Amino acid sequence: MMQCLKDWDIKFLLEINKHHTSLLDSVMWFASETFSWIPFYALLLMLIIYKYKKQSWWVIILIIPLIFLSDQIASGILKPIVHRLRPSHQPGLRDLLHYVNNYHGGTYGFVSSHACNVFAFATYLTIVTEQKIKWLPYLLFLWAMLVAYSRIYLGVHYPSDVAVPAVLGIGLGSLFGWIFHRFKQKIFTNNL
Repeated sequence: MMQCLKDWDIKFLLEINKHHTSLLDSVMWFASETFSWIPFYALLLMLIIYKYKKQSWWVIILIIPLIFLSDQIASGILKPIVHRLRPSHQPGLRDLLHYVNNYHGGTYGFVSSHACNVFAFATYLTIVTEQKIKWLPYLLFLWAMLVAYSRIYLGVHYPSDVAVPAVLGIGLGSLFGWIFHRFKQKIFTNNL
């Protein structure tokens, strides 16, 4: 069973990675860069402040521990425990992959902190803003899927490296969404 999953991982990685063009290389590189998304985060921040006014700080403040926890579970706990080489460092596989800007990532890849963070963030904001910004989940989950897909496209993660943390991120985002809804009544006199 495990060998079948490993074979599947390699097969889909190679299938995704081989369909590269210079345009897609640029798009996927942009999607994987953390700092590329700063304008997107700024727009989200302005949208939340606009919709929630003085109460926006409670929506925003929970993002900090959410991303910290998500990142620490992925990079600080799981990667050191599992020690699974990235495909870009795997002998016999690394020479079969196409790399953008000669980027190979760190040594270990399971799990993708990019995927965990973006899915946690998308889930949390979806739960928190579901009443006031109904269209936001579509944008957030398209963004999260693009970021996760880019990690496979770039050859630095297997599909399971992004699938597992996507589920983990959804769980963490749901937990923080629950925390938000559980305690918002105690903090605010008016409902959000």
